[in-house]
Amino acid sequence: MKTTKAAAVSFTGAVKTFGEVRAVAGLDLEIAAGETVALLGRNGAGKSTSLSLLLGLDEPDEGHVELFGTAPQDAVRAGWVGAMLQEGRAVPRVTVAELVSFVAGRYPHPMDVREALRLAGIEELAGRRVDKLSGGQTQRVRFAVALAGSPALLVLDEPTAALDVEARHAFWASMRAYARRGHTVLFSTHYLEEADANADRIVVIDHGRVVADGSGDELRRAGGGSLVSFDLAGRGTAGLELLPGVTSVEVRGDRARLRTEDSDAAVLALAAQSLVRNLEVKTASLDDAFMALTAAPGASADLDELDDPDPLERV
Repeated sequence: MKTTKAAAVSFTGAVKTFGEVRAVAGLDLEIAAGETVALLGRNGAGKSTSLSLLLGLDEPDEGHVELFGTAPQDAVRAGWVGAMLQEGRAVPRVTVAELVSFVAGRYPHPMDVREALRLAGIEELAGRRVDKLSGGQTQRVRFAVALAGSPALLVLDEPTAALDVEARHAFWASMRAYARRGHTVLFSTHYLEEADANADRIVVIDHGRVVADGSGDELRRAGGGSLVSFDLAGRGTAGLELLPGVTSVEVRGDRARLRTEDSDAAVLALAAQSLVRNLEVKTASLDDAFMALTAAPGASADLDELDDPDPLERV
């Protein structure tokens, strides 16, 4: 947990359960004013429930959640928070400009509507009916709605879902422009490269608690800095886990992959055992680090799961 004096977001021992599901399990997290933070986690890891607690949509069973030193509901009522959530129905028979204007009018110090539309890249949609838009267009309207109040804290839940590649690039450019004005941004995403490219910090949640918190490079090191792969050529794997710096061993067919904190020492030890066959050494990717940090007995660490619907996504 990163502790700061000026916390925009503060979770202290937050717990939330739904029946037998412990969605948030003693979450401790602080985000300083002005930071841009990415929230990562597998389906069912606790991301959505954490955001619900943060926005005051749910109450923690134990612990505390505060925004700018006050209760989430009070911060929302004061107009300090803007949110772009995955769920929500299009408002019928209103135009984009009318919707954004209505939301802006509920805030004490709103953003100019034209500026919100420009930042969201939907100026040309101002006169279109919201319920007649495509999925990608609707997503960008949600972004404009979140910006409308010029909130100190902007919360974005899977903001680039339904956007094509070009629209994603435009979205992140707009988000960064907003963050540079001194605002705090918290976004959840399944796209690890987006987190790495657009966040000051990446917070990984698993089983309802923080398992890693830092920059992309720090997470790569935490998940095992390097991967050393080589052909076994029929030889066994006994003793590989004891090599210098090795933290885990994985075998795929006749090829072994070692996760190591010291690739040089591991390679020298392999050479001493004449095991250098088709050797490959590379820095662990953020995908590799994510799998290592969220792997648990009986749980799959296959990142393909991240794109699959899951009945526990609510938690």
